[in-house]
Amino acid sequence: MNDTYYEFGTAAERWDRAQLFFDAKEYVTAVRILGGLVEEAPEQIAPRLLLARAYYHSAQLRRAEAELRAVLELSPVEHYARLMLGRTLERQGREKDAAPHLRMAAAMSGDPVPGVWGRRR
Repeated sequence: MNDTYYEFGTAAERWDRAQLFFDAKEYVTAVRILGGLVEEAPEQIAPRLLLARAYYHSAQLRRAEAELRAVLELSPVEHYARLMLGRTLERQGREKDAAPHLRMAAAMSGDPVPGVWGRRR
């Protein structure tokens, strides 16, 4: 596949295509499409969050962390980004760094047990 495929179509068409690749567990391809969307509209949360998820699932954990931190800069109350950041940090062996994010995600979602997401990956 050449690079024009990742840039072809409107933003909405590329968003749909990225979601299809993500759902098909073709995370690296989804990353290539989503990267362009995030560059075009860095203020939009949904493409950044899906990009972070694709990075996470393709074991690009530092990149996932960076995108999740960018999402939280834009929207500090995005509890799913907070949860994902905690899980990403855990997966990197940084449990101490993960703990506050997991507690905050639990509080934001109304979960009564702060460690509910614990070691599940």
